Amino acid sequence: MSVLTMATADPYLTHQEYTAYSEGQHAVWRELVSRRMPQLEQHAAREYLDGFEQIGLHADHIPDLARISDRLRPLTGWRSTPVSGFLPAAAFFEMLATRRFPTTTWLRNRESLEYTPEPDIFHDVFGHVPMHAHPVFADFLQHYGRVCAATTDATVLEKLGRLFWYTVEFGLIRQYDAIKVYGSGLISSHGECCNVLDGHCEVRRFTLDAVVDTPVKVDEMHHLLFAIESFDEIYEAMREAERRAAAGRL
Repeated sequence: MSVLTMATADPYLTHQEYTAYSEGQHAVWRELVSRRMPQLEQHAAREYLDGFEQIGLHADHIPDLARISDRLRPLTGWRSTPVSGFLPAAAFFEMLATRRFPTTTWLRNRESLEYTPEPDIFHDVFGHVPMHAHPVFADFLQHYGRVCAATTDATVLEKLGRLFWYTVEFGLIRQYDAIKVYGSGLISSHGECCNVLDGHCEVRRFTLDAVVDTPVKVDEMHHLLFAIESFDEIYEAMREAERRAAAGRL
């Protein structure tokens, strides 16, 4: 196996100019967190809430990515790496394969508190990064990036993209006899989370076949999502997807 590098992603790497954030931007961060935490304290997966504490996220100020990474790396080897914006797929996969999560540094304004079409630091860090402190999820995410980085078949990549969408972005888990959220799109969006918790979205048992056969719709609230029983399931699903892709059966 060739040694993984960051050659494709290098042009998109940047720095977080932390002192450039205004007090108004920190105030927006505080409002965003304060709007989400009451619901998440009741309905987020235990692993998300534990990760939030482990990586040192705070409600009162925008996260310093270097400090977040300093807390995260000893746990799972991951780090939050500042990028300039959307990455091409190859660069995104390359970063995941090297345990670097591409993280935008801009923050939505007050007029866009509920939704922004582009990922911002709230979605990327608040939504995603706490889960990177969980060893099994962390291994799954790296494995996903490594497999996708080595794949050129567009059909296979679309199927793998559905696996990512219904786990990393909109994943659910059954814990304590209830449905809990862990996907970043649910964690960071009050509307998407309520859509599930209020019963407007069908929740089915997670299987690899069901997920890769379910197309992604990005322009409406979800009508169908999938719940795992443990994070070992998604790691095993990724390994099975890799085996099927290699055999031309995905």
